[in-house]
Amino acid sequence: MNYPVSLREVPLAPLPRTPGDEWGTQVQLFEEIFLVFLVLGTVVGVVVVTYTLYNAYRYRDRGEAVAEADRPTLGELPSSEGGGRKLFLSFAISAVIVLGLIGWTYGALLYVEAGPTGAGEDLEVTVVGFQFGWEFEYPNGHTTNGELRVPADRVVTLTVTSNDVWHSFGIPDLKVKADAIPGQTTETWFVAEETGQYQAWCYELCGVGHSQMQADVIVMEPDEFEQWYEDPEAYEEAEGNDAQNRIDAADGTDGSNAATHP
Repeated sequence: MNYPVSLREVPLAPLPRTPGDEWGTQVQLFEEIFLVFLVLGTVVGVVVVTYTLYNAYRYRDRGEAVAEADRPTLGELPSSEGGGRKLFLSFAISAVIVLGLIGWTYGALLYVEAGPTGAGEDLEVTVVGFQFGWEFEYPNGHTTNGELRVPADRVVTLTVTSNDVWHSFGIPDLKVKADAIPGQTTETWFVAEETGQYQAWCYELCGVGHSQMQADVIVMEPDEFEQWYEDPEAYEEAEGNDAQNRIDAADGTDGSNAATHP
């Protein structure tokens, strides 16, 4: 079965981050952790390999005779220049790098659990999977089937569960994914930066209707979302009237053109 593949890149904020610079999804955070480990690992690898090659060249066999006095005896530790300062310095630098990396990673993982701050009040939505669709319940008690509406530039927290078998709720364009397990809840969050319509899919084989188990995700302007949230029925009725007016206007234009140009 085929799923639509999004080619739109979600850019990462530059390093280092400022206090007000937030991640948009958990995926972006893990991508950045991977990038940090990749850069540091590459730097350490280059330093180690370069130093190894340097010493291999420096102490290469030149074919010269070595005095017996210069040869270490069995059980004797070879002495180094500088009284061990190089060894101490290398251990100190390594400890600072490792401890700093552990501290930063731990803080980043705490961010994953807590979610972003300073983006306004969170919108908490309960997502319930069933064979073969998705139901969304909002804090005001309103529920929708097959359609998730959220505001742009606001933290959306999803509490995902299932009524029957295992499902997995995912929005590929927004890089959001969480398992839907019967009798359990899984939480995830995201911040949609651009308005528009996206597609949510089930990513866990759940039965014969798995490939059709999808939902529309509509990211709205904050003010427009508040209008819908306060009275969904009135908003949808007004939206339907606007669409009908546009269709009637288009039909009237087409009719006048047909009269002018038989």
